[in-house]
Amino acid sequence: MMTEKKKGLIVREPYATLIVEGEKVWEIRKSRTKIRGEVLIISNGKAIGKAELVDVLGPFSPEELAEHFDKHRAEPEFLKEYSNGKPLYAWVFKNAEKFEKPKEVEMAKGVQIWANVVLKD
Repeated sequence: MMTEKKKGLIVREPYATLIVEGEKVWEIRKSRTKIRGEVLIISNGKAIGKAELVDVLGPFSPEELAEHFDKHRAEPEFLKEYSNGKPLYAWVFKNAEKFEKPKEVEMAKGVQIWANVVLKD
């Protein structure tokens, strides 16, 4: 049995699936990240795919992001509520790949954004 350590980004649905299917290239967050490179996309405790994190853009207001719906797929009302008056950032992904079937992962309890993940075969 092979195990592999990777960075995993926890994303709620339906956004996680949209990322790994390549239909969502901006993940909207409240902060920047210095992490770059290939990351696993984690949804409901499983790795459903991977994508390359290449850049962080912003800060944006929800109104500015509303003009880029095709990139992030988040409704303006959601963005406004999520931002709670604070600036938002677009984490830019490319080379997304959806796994044929979700992979079991091991990660620390309570992680909310980034997880150091052990992929199980």
